[in-house]
Amino acid sequence: MRLYPKVIPIISRECIQQLTQDGDIEVEMMRVADAEMDLSAIMREYLANEERVNQATREALERRGYDYSKFNQVKREMADVRGFKMGDEGIEYVINQMIEFLLISRNVEEVFSPDNVLRMKIFSVMKKHLDVDDEIDREARSRLKHLQEGTSAFDIEYNKTVEQIRRARGLI
Repeated sequence: MRLYPKVIPIISRECIQQLTQDGDIEVEMMRVADAEMDLSAIMREYLANEERVNQATREALERRGYDYSKFNQVKREMADVRGFKMGDEGIEYVINQMIEFLLISRNVEEVFSPDNVLRMKIFSVMKKHLDVDDEIDREARSRLKHLQEGTSAFDIEYNKTVEQIRRARGLI
């Protein structure tokens, strides 16, 4: 799952709505927008940290003289050094930050449900919006059936196709 900037406000809104409707949290009507912005800030901070890791990765590739085919490998190294969680671990980290926020925020009057219930509900909202990567992967692969997977030609075309699909869906 990948977090895209354009879905952050939607995820924030749906999380606060869902948790409020289900009686898991209580938020004054005047503070709903602030609570949503706080959740958005958590996700935006995560993306900013990810961009810092990406920048460090690009610099490391240049220093080491590697080409971009090693980007993911070097990115994992850079993330480990910085203690940055990626992928599903990253989403879990963001959800934990959101729950922590809900418990200490002045914008949330009361939290009635235990962490595991909040985690499950927030995850289901996020999953709905973040599973788009799986759809994009399937669509890109279906467009590239004429190329053999694992070849450099496939890798190059796959990356181009994924970017085109993301642009078409407004995710970039």
